[in-house]
Amino acid sequence: MNAPKKIDTGAEALMATAIRVLAMDAVQAANSGHPGMPMGMADVAAVLYNRFLNVDPSSPTWQDRDRFVLSAGHGSMLIYAINHMLGYADMDMDQVKNFRQWGYRTAGHPEYGHADGIETTTGPLGQGVTTAVGMALAERMHNARFGDDLVDHYTYVIAGDGCLMEGISHEAIDMAGHWGLGRMIVLWDDNKITIDGSTELSTSTDQLARFAAAQWHVQSVDGHDREAVAAAIEAARQDPRPSLIACRTVIGQGAPNKAGSHKVHGAPLGAEEIAATRAALDWPHEAFTLPKAVYDAWGAVAARGRAAREGWEARLSVSEQAGAFERSIAAPDAGALATAMEAYKAKLSAEAPKVATRKASEMALEVVNATLPNTAGGSADLTGSNLTVTAGMQPMSKDNYAGSYIHYGIREFGMSAVMNGIALHKGFVAYGGTFLVFADYARPAIRLSALMGLPVTYVMTHDSIGLGEDGPTHQPVEHLASLRAMPNLNVFRPADVVETAECWEIAATASQTPSLMALSRQNLPCLRTEHSAENLVAKGAYVLREADGARDVTLIATGSEVEIAMKAADLLAEEGIKAAVVSAPCFELFAAQDAGYKAAVLGSAPRVGVEAAIEQGWAALLGERSAFVGMSSFGASAPAETLYAQFGITPAAVAAAAKKLMK
Repeated sequence: MNAPKKIDTGAEALMATAIRVLAMDAVQAANSGHPGMPMGMADVAAVLYNRFLNVDPSSPTWQDRDRFVLSAGHGSMLIYAINHMLGYADMDMDQVKNFRQWGYRTAGHPEYGHADGIETTTGPLGQGVTTAVGMALAERMHNARFGDDLVDHYTYVIAGDGCLMEGISHEAIDMAGHWGLGRMIVLWDDNKITIDGSTELSTSTDQLARFAAAQWHVQSVDGHDREAVAAAIEAARQDPRPSLIACRTVIGQGAPNKAGSHKVHGAPLGAEEIAATRAALDWPHEAFTLPKAVYDAWGAVAARGRAAREGWEARLSVSEQAGAFERSIAAPDAGALATAMEAYKAKLSAEAPKVATRKASEMALEVVNATLPNTAGGSADLTGSNLTVTAGMQPMSKDNYAGSYIHYGIREFGMSAVMNGIALHKGFVAYGGTFLVFADYARPAIRLSALMGLPVTYVMTHDSIGLGEDGPTHQPVEHLASLRAMPNLNVFRPADVVETAECWEIAATASQTPSLMALSRQNLPCLRTEHSAENLVAKGAYVLREADGARDVTLIATGSEVEIAMKAADLLAEEGIKAAVVSAPCFELFAAQDAGYKAAVLGSAPRVGVEAAIEQGWAALLGERSAFVGMSSFGASAPAETLYAQFGITPAAVAAAAKKLMK
């Protein structure tokens, strides 16, 4: 999109002042919040919206809009003030007056899905910038498929010093520069202030040199010189590289006594300073009162966005690619995948291959990627271990945005945040892989996936001590428990090829829940040798083997330990003890089942849980008369078979635990 030639720039000072006063008044009313950044970046934001950014409040999610990401999410009143003045229907003045209050959309940090015009949840510093990389990448990948007529927009970011100090920012700028994401422009609020005081307390980094070294276009301007800001944004738009514009600003600009101090970062200005600010800004209006000229100026921005949207819709309506485009941003075809997966499962049950579930995942992905045309896979430099690439996938690069496989490099956190950005942008079904133990590196972005309800899939292999000789640094022990503790995340640990296929069917067609696959390195037998058209994993847990008569004990296991539970049931049967075996690949889906189903699966007999991980999180499945066979320490370096024996996770140990419960 090109900015219109004739734009009224005379009102920009008024537009910026309105941001400042709304921010300070809302924070004062809440007695909580961060007025400093919105006041300091008001001039930059006014220029960006007035001259460049295309959004349409009357159609907030039209696909070719520009994306604006407030990475410095603590300054949320900036975007709330702007969206109110632009005329978003859900951001009336009552929302602004009730900033940070229960039941209102104006949360302390911008929350995706809470209000229109908020492209992503921000607040955890650095993640906004990195999520924006995912949006900018998706824009280029989508453009490669549908051309400039349908995909031609920018991703703009306002970031602060904190965003650039966080380690994830290095991952973000490296990826964006390497991928040549020239449609990404970061406006850095270079105010040299953090909560503790001057940035000199904690950093000496030359940020312009750092970004330039990562192949970015860099500029530095006075953030209160609106013409200089506009010229810098225009230069950034013309450069093929991603751009950083260091906007030298004064935090709390406009407050005569507190501007430039860390004291204005995260606290109300106070009644006396607000009165002084009104006088300094020559603003005679009462709190939460804006003159018509303000609404007219911001309304012109909305009108330009509406015209851009209507032009895009006209192009879409006559495009030969309209159907394919609309399918690409729609929900995946669950019916087609279910049909393909049922036929695939029947083949698996008949052939019963013995493979690691990471290999089973690769096999299932062949079906997923052949059925869904817009998957975008990748790995954090572990493609050959995670097995995340399938036939026909080509690497994505700045020379081939049409590729569908992304080499993320050794950047687990960055990969996960980029996948969030891809999902938010729409157009692709995103998945990416690493080792399960490195979920800790990715966890903050996984948390935002869950918080925002983004259906991305994390393929995490080498899921237990079963990986063997690499030792305890690479053997996840506590990770399943910590991930299961996260709301709105489905953690899958399949036992064989059939369960893995069912996990992928659920994950690839999810709408508001991310999925995490915990997959084995070691080979596992096919336990589901009788075909079931029903997706049993969708129940979370099910009876894999029922006892011959009334149960004496129920053995519950996940993943590679289901085989151990089956062998333990055989040992118990030799002694006349009737054991049922329950496979529980997804605790979260099982918890969502009705009480009758759960009671039927778990039974009333004593229960033994089996998992090569710590016991935490098993209480709901085990009940009072129970035992757990698993880990209570870190692992060790040795062959997998040795480790299972040494740590006592064996069929004999499970059988012994069962018999002890029955005494």
